[in-house]
Amino acid sequence: MRTDLKIIEQWINSGSHVLDLGCGDGTLLDYLQREKQATGFGLEINQDHITTCMGRGVSVIEQNLDTQGLGNFEDHTFDTVLMTQALQAVRRPDMVLDEMMRVGREGIVTFPNFAYWKLRWYLMRRGRMPESETLPYKWYNTPNIHLCTFKDFEALCHRKDFQILNRTVVDGEHQDHWLSRLWPNMLGQIAIYRITRKNG
Repeated sequence: MRTDLKIIEQWINSGSHVLDLGCGDGTLLDYLQREKQATGFGLEINQDHITTCMGRGVSVIEQNLDTQGLGNFEDHTFDTVLMTQALQAVRRPDMVLDEMMRVGREGIVTFPNFAYWKLRWYLMRRGRMPESETLPYKWYNTPNIHLCTFKDFEALCHRKDFQILNRTVVDGEHQDHWLSRLWPNMLGQIAIYRITRKNG
């Protein structure tokens, strides 16, 4: 399993009730069910991914966060709400974070860091929107509509009074490197955050 997913797994207690937003093919939920005895659901809109999830025995709901939100879940339903590599693809990331913190006790979010040095260098050298392994699209067909940096995300958490419990980073090969942890906004390619509400 990818290093970023292994890091996430360490932050989830055994027997947790988990919601995975944009769960993809169910790799993470499947692992958590087997290794952590977790229960819960994944939300996904890609039909092929939904089929793969069901084949793995992962409970998945076809649901679009942009149009449906999380209104079908009551407050404090889950121990942890996950959103890996999908925050930048929703129309209102701020509202999605609010909903994550409403239905879950904790949230774990990962996203590509737009301040990564290779992206800065690409933009400075070529004068065009960067493309990379984590952002492999043209500016006109990308699903990533709200790219941000570590500092942007932390400013949003501060504004919303979210507490950052853990923060780490991996590079493009999903390796956890000490230099990336030392200067995350410059050297971190993928951000990984664990957050909660300060007051409950």
